[in-house]
Amino acid sequence: MKAVFISFFIMFFLVSCTHKPDLNGLNVALFKKDRGGCNGDRVQQIAWLKTNKMTWKGVSSNDVEDILGKPDIQQLADRNQEYYIYYLESGEHCANITKPSQAKTMAFRFSAIGLATEITFQNGLPD
Repeated sequence: MKAVFISFFIMFFLVSCTHKPDLNGLNVALFKKDRGGCNGDRVQQIAWLKTNKMTWKGVSSNDVEDILGKPDIQQLADRNQEYYIYYLESGEHCANITKPSQAKTMAFRFSAIGLATEITFQNGLPD
């Protein structure tokens, strides 16, 4: 029982010590409002996102969701890892969310403790 408590305490401590990214130059309100990238507002921010992608490393999944809004797609991966995917431009998903889309996306990969370990940009969903 003591080991479980210590493990919980360590995980809580690690997650609570995450840093907030420097968002100077990103229009967070516009990004959040453009769900799925269907209004075309997120596409204007791709250059900033790519230039500053390392800013997001080590940020918790809760903080990413608070800042950018609920992800357009959330995927579970092996070893308790998770992906948050945000569409950056409009595509087939805007008309029918169940259709696969090759629109530009930004994907955050989170470790088992919920910290961003990788941020990638691609067309469609990450492999």
